[in-house]
Amino acid sequence: MQFKKTNRFWIFSLILLLSACTSLPDKPVPSRSFFYVGGSYVGSPGKEIMQGQMYVEKLQPQQVKQPYPLVLIHGAAQTATNWMMTPDGRKGWAEHFLELGYVVYMVDQPARGRSAWHPEVNGKLRMYTAPQIEQLFTAAATLGNWPQAKLHTQWPGSGRRGDATFDAFYATQVESLLSDVETQTLSQAAGAALLDKIGPAILLTHSQSGPLGWVIAESRPQKIKGIVSIEPSGPPFHNNAPGNPKARAWGVADIPLTYEPKVTAPEQIKTQVQTSPDSQGLIGCTLQAEPPRQLVNFRQFPILITVSESSYHAPYDHCTAAYLKQAGAPIDFIRLPERGIRGNGHMVMLEKNNLEIADFLHQWMVSKIKP
Repeated sequence: MQFKKTNRFWIFSLILLLSACTSLPDKPVPSRSFFYVGGSYVGSPGKEIMQGQMYVEKLQPQQVKQPYPLVLIHGAAQTATNWMMTPDGRKGWAEHFLELGYVVYMVDQPARGRSAWHPEVNGKLRMYTAPQIEQLFTAAATLGNWPQAKLHTQWPGSGRRGDATFDAFYATQVESLLSDVETQTLSQAAGAALLDKIGPAILLTHSQSGPLGWVIAESRPQKIKGIVSIEPSGPPFHNNAPGNPKARAWGVADIPLTYEPKVTAPEQIKTQVQTSPDSQGLIGCTLQAEPPRQLVNFRQFPILITVSESSYHAPYDHCTAAYLKQAGAPIDFIRLPERGIRGNGHMVMLEKNNLEIADFLHQWMVSKIKP
């Protein structure tokens, strides 16, 4: 059992290799490769280093059945291991989407994981503690303090330290850049370089990488065929925390977005707060004052925002969707329980019904994203 837990993805990779070795020369076979995109040299003459480069892993199916590749971008404290397998050894989304016929690209965000971090260039890091992960991700039913937390049933295990599945998951956690501005700036440049290399694609983002999808689309709107944003960082303009601390000064991002009429400073975006929430258990949204400015680079591709039943995002992700819709983006906002998918927390790609959720996302992409 322990062998299965720690080696499932590598067994999968070995199968890919053996398939390539034993297949006829003219028969397409699955393959796995990697490369880096982006990056620039910085430093004084004779002491230059490269910074901002992004690790990308490519999985190519035996037969490509989907018209566009899928780019999987992990959230805070995570790396591409999120997509490879679950911490209790089940099939991950990368393998599943590969079987559905997608070319799959997985990244480690710049200055994260296999993408080099330089403290003197990229700045300070942050790290989630084990108690924070327990409360927010894995044991919300007993530790969460938001209205929907008690509905969490899909984490595979107790979600507490000492449980093998929790320990396997926490072992994958890594430091993230403290600065959201630095993170988005680096990822926008690297994401644009990736799309320049691979061509039109679908972005699938999660949590902290939600704004990365928006800023990459801002940079290369003509190469985005769709964005699937799973519980993106939000809500607009502030964090849902005591005192509503300011965040995402440009609405859904911390770095500039193109509005019409033109905005040269975020203070020019006039806002208003809902007088009352849409329903019990939700926050009142901060939206644009009428008439709203339009996000002109978000008009030509479909967007899906999803939120699970029990996540700490459940009280506020509708605000991000409402803001984007108000700004002219063609967006669908779907709560998973509306599709009969219940009991999930924030880490949907790792939970017991992870493949059911992947299939739901696949069906949305097939129905909304046309060749």
